[in-house]
Amino acid sequence: QVQLVESGGGLVQPGGSLRLSCAASGSIAALYGMGWYRQAPGKQREWVARVNNSGNIKTYADSVKGRFTISKDDGKNTGTLQMNSLKPEDTATYYCNADLIDLAGRTYYEVWGQGTLVTVSS
Repeated sequence: QVQLVESGGGLVQPGGSLRLSCAASGSIAALYGMGWYRQAPGKQREWVARVNNSGNIKTYADSVKGRFTISKDDGKNTGTLQMNSLKPEDTATYYCNADLIDLAGRTYYEVWGQGTLVTVSS
């Protein structure tokens, strides 16, 4: 079974930083373009950032541009979201999303992790 597992969430003060990780598990051969999303209590899930297959094109929601940085490590089939200058409005459960290829060559589209909670509060 292939899956994505996020980690790194927690409680941080405004202005602080957190680094979220997303690891693919199972018999994974490759991790394609990865996206990060978030969902605050009572709100719809929103897109935060995305990196393409090659890792050279990164796009961000306006609300996080200049503060968050997305990256992925193809060798380890992992991705990260570095979050700096955090604000209370960044409080949400963060999810990663990616297409995965297993060792048998099967493609799993739009695989989601279980989410990791980020709380920004003093």
